[in-house]
Amino acid sequence: MTKPERRGRTKGRTTTARVVNYRQLRHPFEPQRVFSDDAVAAMHEMALKLLEDLGIKMLLPEARAIFAKAGARVDETNQMVHIGRDIVRAALTTAPQSFRLRAASPDREQIYEDGAMLFVAGAGCPHATDMVRGRRPGTLVDFEETIKLQQAFDVIHLFSPSAEPQDVPANLRHYDMIRTQLVYGDKPMFVYARGTAQVEENFEAIRLGLNLSDDDFDNGVWATTIINTNSPRQIDVPMAQGIIDFARANQLSVITPFCLAGAMAPITVSGALILQHAEALASIALAQLARSGAPVSYGGFGSNVDMKSGSPAFGTPEHMKMSIGSGQLARHIGLPWRSAAGSASNTADMQSAGENHMGLWSCLMANATLTVHAAGWLEGGLTFGYEKFINDVEGLQILAEMCTSPEEDEASMGWEALADVDPGGHFFATDHTMQRYEHAFYEPLVADLSNFGSWTEAGEKTSTDRATAIWKSTLETFAPPSHGEEADARIAAFIADRTAAGGASPVD
Repeated sequence: MTKPERRGRTKGRTTTARVVNYRQLRHPFEPQRVFSDDAVAAMHEMALKLLEDLGIKMLLPEARAIFAKAGARVDETNQMVHIGRDIVRAALTTAPQSFRLRAASPDREQIYEDGAMLFVAGAGCPHATDMVRGRRPGTLVDFEETIKLQQAFDVIHLFSPSAEPQDVPANLRHYDMIRTQLVYGDKPMFVYARGTAQVEENFEAIRLGLNLSDDDFDNGVWATTIINTNSPRQIDVPMAQGIIDFARANQLSVITPFCLAGAMAPITVSGALILQHAEALASIALAQLARSGAPVSYGGFGSNVDMKSGSPAFGTPEHMKMSIGSGQLARHIGLPWRSAAGSASNTADMQSAGENHMGLWSCLMANATLTVHAAGWLEGGLTFGYEKFINDVEGLQILAEMCTSPEEDEASMGWEALADVDPGGHFFATDHTMQRYEHAFYEPLVADLSNFGSWTEAGEKTSTDRATAIWKSTLETFAPPSHGEEADARIAAFIADRTAAGGASPVD
């Protein structure tokens, strides 16, 4: 039993507010390995051999011309480019290992480098779903709402094209997407690589909205895009053009081969990673040839397929091994890199949570710089789920808590508390507990830690039910950042003029 004279002594106690910075995170653990150093070196060498001997198909004539000028062997009849290892080595020498992601608010900026831990919500989803309105094609309202949700949680570090507004014509859609990010957010922004005209108009909107000079825009990364190769061994026209356009503007291309073992890549983890590595190296080389020193991220989104249906699978052991192996290859060439979580589940259920959590943990173990599809991604990317997003944010915040080391000072070790409590007693009312209990532990966003009786009396709500209430209240109380109204006014005439002129085709 606890000694009576030491129970509940709170007079004059002070509490220290519990502060965790979710905005700028660093990996708390050393990266893990699934391959030996010798195996990683051999995989890198085989990828170089693949580029030299087998080559990669480049559908964009300008990309082939850039490589030909650099000394690559180009066959115009079949659009194949054979890239020598000297070209790759030179590119890896000039590609920066660290650069700044700029944002409307300086305290939202990030350093993109090895050791940083950045999370992005589910991206590129043509549908949206929630428990109130059901599953539907993405609309501008959905895009605006999901940007607001991304803005509201600090553990989401960059904006993503979450639920794409399909009710807006493709030649005008980019105006609404960049305007939404400028008006409702202050985090680093995303721009689709859908033709030079759209890319340049997005860049101009950012300059106007944030009142940036050309030199300001060139000083750091204000826009990020995802570059997907067409595995195996092909880079199509818009992706190659996007690499060139973003490099020349000193903006970030996140190179992302999508190698599904057993389908678009060899069925073994090492074979799939060699293909991913070769495609990434070719894309990095193109960026550096377009502009030496341009920011570019190594990356990959690798997993396996279900060999019964051919459908992509996520959160599998192969997905996790490919993520960790990707980290080893990225560190072998000395570049920051991108990985991904995600879910193949059709709804926000145990499967979706488990798949996403396994993917997140593999990215944590792999020390991924950027983890995409970290919250809200359903159906292998076909749908953005509102409840899924909220439940995934809970997982991300728990991971973010790991970035804060436990206290190590004498007071935290608690000798007085240990001496205070007799065998079989409890620590609820010791001074040590009373001085700390208000801020000692992570407070759940969605999880219900009450007992069965209390849970029943409260309506027997599941985490999905609770997530619905959270996203609704988040949107109801959302307040745009202070610069939003000014940014909107600055770009209004530009967007009106370009819209009246017919917009810009997503295909040049």
